[in-house]
Amino acid sequence: MNFNSLAFLIFLPVVLCGYWILPFRFRWVLLLAASCYFYMYWNPKLIVLIFTTTLVSWLCALAVERWPKWKKPFLIITLVICLGILAYFKYANFFLENLYQMLAAFGFTGERPILNVLLPVGISFYTFQTLSYVIDVYRGDFPAEKHFGYYALFVSYFPQLVAGPIENPGTLLPQLRTEQHRNPEDLRAGLRLLICGFFRKCAIADFLGIYVTRIFDQAENASALAVFIGGALFCFQMYCDFAGYSEIAAGSARLMGIRLTKNFNQPYLSQSYGEFFRRWHISLNRWFTSYVYIPLGGNRKGIVRKILNTLIVFGLCGLWHGARWTYVLWGLYAAVFVCLESLLVGPAGKAVSALHIDLESPTVILLRRCYMFCIFVPAAILFRADTVGQAGLMIQQLFTGWGAGTAAFAEAISLAGIDFAGLIRLLLTLAFLPILAKWGQYDLPPAKNNREAASRAASAAVAIILIALAWLSLLATEDASAFAYFQF
Repeated sequence: MNFNSLAFLIFLPVVLCGYWILPFRFRWVLLLAASCYFYMYWNPKLIVLIFTTTLVSWLCALAVERWPKWKKPFLIITLVICLGILAYFKYANFFLENLYQMLAAFGFTGERPILNVLLPVGISFYTFQTLSYVIDVYRGDFPAEKHFGYYALFVSYFPQLVAGPIENPGTLLPQLRTEQHRNPEDLRAGLRLLICGFFRKCAIADFLGIYVTRIFDQAENASALAVFIGGALFCFQMYCDFAGYSEIAAGSARLMGIRLTKNFNQPYLSQSYGEFFRRWHISLNRWFTSYVYIPLGGNRKGIVRKILNTLIVFGLCGLWHGARWTYVLWGLYAAVFVCLESLLVGPAGKAVSALHIDLESPTVILLRRCYMFCIFVPAAILFRADTVGQAGLMIQQLFTGWGAGTAAFAEAISLAGIDFAGLIRLLLTLAFLPILAKWGQYDLPPAKNNREAASRAASAAVAIILIALAWLSLLATEDASAFAYFQF
């Protein structure tokens, strides 16, 4: 079930009414049933996979706690089964395709193997959430959950089921087990997050996606400026799409008194790639840091090992996003810049200190932010491109096909299908981003006076109207889309 669908706009109020009417001891039953219905709305058969992953991880965690001498084999069983399911459904065709191409290079002429496998929605998210639970129990950081119903709800809780945030058991499980009470602040915060999330998705992400698609569909005819515009707009499209989902998820949960992890923190204000990944998809980067980077040695075994660990983590992070080499290259591209920044600017770097650059200067901060965004555009092209060939073509054009003057700009926006009115709408749309960042905080301070309260109410009303207009416009042109991270 998509958040930006009529079905969800009916589903959420019904669940909320039942949640607050029922006694606390029955609420987990309602939420678990609602979460199963939410997931089965796409394909009822896929519930078998999430149930298998849930049951295996729950039983193995109990065994880890019950028989500590045998905890490593039980952890391995969890990893093999859960990651095995993920690998088969998400990567089987990818590996078979690459194996076929490798054998073909040596003269093999057999039939190309293709498995008829349907990618389950959100499988990467709930698999990582179950793994974090079992690993935390294995480490002794969290006690095994004895109640299967509450654990199943932790895995399948519908607001964050298909696209995160990836919650730690210590963050979400205790909240699900604790009786929540109606709170005006939770109501205000939840509605505010819902409005911001829907605005990001319906009024910004889907709108930008129209122009991005046109540019990428005509990649072979795109000038350098058109490629840059396409990559830059995709940066904002992907941010608003995923941050919008995260805000809707957080808002839905907040209406039940439950607080989810903040998944984005104005990433395009970052001054480096390392800072960017501390602000972007925070829960995923925290997962890879806690369960991959640190166990590999982190930065404790010298600079060479740190670089190797960084390359491994970002390569896996890229592969996590999808079974395409473009995602892997996107991850490795990011890793290279993170490593370079660590060497030049980090504690081990001497280049910046030798030049006596004041990194806190407003001018330097602005330049670093512009630099970060410019080097992120090629990464966005890698992420968005359908093939390595398309990405290579567009990046080549980005560095070789620059024109000059207003003619080049007119040609670029014409390729995207942006007329004068569209350009004005585009600029106004992007101008809302700072407003959303301020107004969509997870915990907004109380209004200082009646004037500020009225201003917030007016902003909410304008946002609701714009969401409705954008939604109707996009539905009318068949440009409304599901959230991009559902496919991951």
